[in-house]
Amino acid sequence: MNRPAMKKAVFLCIIISSLLTTSPDSVCLALSDEQAMNLQNELKGRQTGERIAAFAEQFIGTPYDIDPLGTYVTHKVIVADERVDCMYLAFRAVELALSATPDEAIQVALEKRFHERGVLAKGRVVNYDDRFAYGEDMIYSGKWGDEITADIGKTVAVKDLRSGKNVIMLTPAEAIKGMRGLRNGDILFFIKAPQKALSNELVGHIGIVRTTDSGVYLIHASGRKGKGGIVKKKELGDYLKKMPFIGVKITRFP
Repeated sequence: MNRPAMKKAVFLCIIISSLLTTSPDSVCLALSDEQAMNLQNELKGRQTGERIAAFAEQFIGTPYDIDPLGTYVTHKVIVADERVDCMYLAFRAVELALSATPDEAIQVALEKRFHERGVLAKGRVVNYDDRFAYGEDMIYSGKWGDEITADIGKTVAVKDLRSGKNVIMLTPAEAIKGMRGLRNGDILFFIKAPQKALSNELVGHIGIVRTTDSGVYLIHASGRKGKGGIVKKKELGDYLKKMPFIGVKITRFP
């Protein structure tokens, strides 16, 4: 397959049948089911992280989801690829990478996006109140890879205000020093300064690592709720130097 052809130059507009119960919303997806399956077939046998990074790349250029809850939560669906925020980008890249078909990816999503398990009824998720609303809970659950923060560099403690516990993170400087230890598909969870947390959240942003011969990159949905943005691929070291976060935690799928 011609990989550049897989990238989204223009959106493929389709009707999501699961939305038709309320209104015939026409939306544009980054990948059609056929494109997703073709890439899933192409990536068979590759390491999990390589598959995650490859799917994350397909979303580069996708508009940022300005819905405060997330379009997928508001519409109670699993797939809403027309706009993505940082958490949804991580969700979809992993779910597509861990499955052989787009339909199987939905089943992976029902297992991974929730503390227990998501439930579908007539194409709608009926228990999004059980979802992972906080990035730190994704880490603690173990569903989103093994935490490898301490394997990448020297850690420091930071307080998780919601649990009251001290947890580890890498400072930006230490993360830069350890960048070469990162692999394709590693998930980076960026830590907020406690005084900037609006709901005592620990994680303020999520991105996915892409490594190449030319360097280490971050693929992330760069934007703000209510304002917009876009999915970008940025040199990770440069991002770590300029980011508004105090540190990072890292998970990796085996």
